[in-house]
Amino acid sequence: MRLLLITVVLAGLALMMRDLSPVLIAGNAAPRPSTLTSAERESLLKSREAVWRAWFANDRASLESALPPETIAINNGELAWQNRSEVIESAEQFVSSGGQLVRLSFPRTEIQRYDDVAILYSKFEFETDVHGRRNVQSGRATEVFLLRDGRWLNPGWHLDSGK
Repeated sequence: MRLLLITVVLAGLALMMRDLSPVLIAGNAAPRPSTLTSAERESLLKSREAVWRAWFANDRASLESALPPETIAINNGELAWQNRSEVIESAEQFVSSGGQLVRLSFPRTEIQRYDDVAILYSKFEFETDVHGRRNVQSGRATEVFLLRDGRWLNPGWHLDSGK
């Protein structure tokens, strides 16, 4: 009787493992690095620049479209991390304080792609004007982009001064 019970339990486990094996294998599969085509690279870089410009312009519709609900932002010099709504609110505060973007550039960008995720490592420079007072900032950015439904979304970034 005991041998029969052990046999039944082992057979049941074997059937369960057979049914779960594709899930277990897929769950343990590491994302594969891949190379962006020139068109994909251009699309990604345009999406990145569009997010920055949308923030500086307080283009709420563009920000809501480009930033998924799970967005997390770590900005240079700020202790608190921001979620999507806080990022959008900070754009509104920048513009309502009289802020305008004068210049934006990314002198260096390296990209790693893993399936539908791209990580951009960049140097950035921008100049703003607030009521006639110019301010130039530069630093480094690590930005995550996710290809969802044919569009690059920006669910997170980390900016620092580069010092």
